[in-house]
Amino acid sequence: MSSMQSNSSANVSFVRPATFFIKGFVNIPLAKYYYVFLSLVYVVTVLGNSLIMCIIYLARRLHTAKYIAVFHLAFSDLCGSSALIPKLIDVFLFEHQDILYEACLANMFFVFHFMNLQSLTLLVLAYDRLVAICFPLRYHAIVTKPAMFLIIGVIWIFSVTCFSVLVNLVNRLSFCRSNVIDTYYCDFAPIYRLACNDNFVHIMMGKLIFGLLICIPPILIFISYFCIALALLKIAHGADRIKAMKTCTSHLILVAIFYLPILSNNIAALTTFFHPNARIINNSLTQTIPPMLNPIIYTLKSEEVMQSIKELYKRLSFKVSVFAYF
Repeated sequence: MSSMQSNSSANVSFVRPATFFIKGFVNIPLAKYYYVFLSLVYVVTVLGNSLIMCIIYLARRLHTAKYIAVFHLAFSDLCGSSALIPKLIDVFLFEHQDILYEACLANMFFVFHFMNLQSLTLLVLAYDRLVAICFPLRYHAIVTKPAMFLIIGVIWIFSVTCFSVLVNLVNRLSFCRSNVIDTYYCDFAPIYRLACNDNFVHIMMGKLIFGLLICIPPILIFISYFCIALALLKIAHGADRIKAMKTCTSHLILVAIFYLPILSNNIAALTTFFHPNARIINNSLTQTIPPMLNPIIYTLKSEEVMQSIKELYKRLSFKVSVFAYF
């Protein structure tokens, strides 16, 4: 579907396509309605995450280490959806299915990077809850704003490094057979499967990245909540125990809606046959629905956020009334 061009370095020739062709759905006549649905999901995602970031920025009571992490989660959700959905709409709704080789690699990097930031930020929030409940007297000494900025900086460096290496590995492949990507975006596995040279390193790297960034974080989160459960059992008063548990509910819901679909899809793909269209729907919903739901859950389930919204509304109403008076 596109001309192939050859690049060579160090006496090794790598054949690269000028463009990739993103295949998407096969034989679904009303597929465009699904992409319209995803565009509505994107609008809600942008509005919801922008709102939660504005609330955290404007409400002084939310200027804490925990809400730095919540702000970062909202930012990662917003950027992750922006890396995926607008391009997906452009490709399929407006039928621009050919994508430049370099643009495809950039799309792969940003989709993976921000999805990984979402995963690691959920792990950071689990650490916050672990310290808050297991070491309440030392919480404000351990989980400080500088410490949280440092943690977020470290996960950015880690994520950028990992996915820079991953994307650079694609440049070590030759694509001499086909340039058709059998999915809905520039995914790593469908691309390395198109290669006609040895891709063993890419297979191993893909498994390593999946294990490190998708499997290990939920395991660590489970361990942290196991420790939290042990700490809660030591609390004598039932009311105090329930109050401590309520501070974890919103985070547990976010963890469930993020990790369960990803892990379920990957386990199902290994054990049963998935029709390509079903796989596209499952994977795209897995990547787009959690960023839309996260700000809604944090708004409805967090008393601090709800209280901040009420205070901001009162402040805004007062300013409007004063302005109207004059």
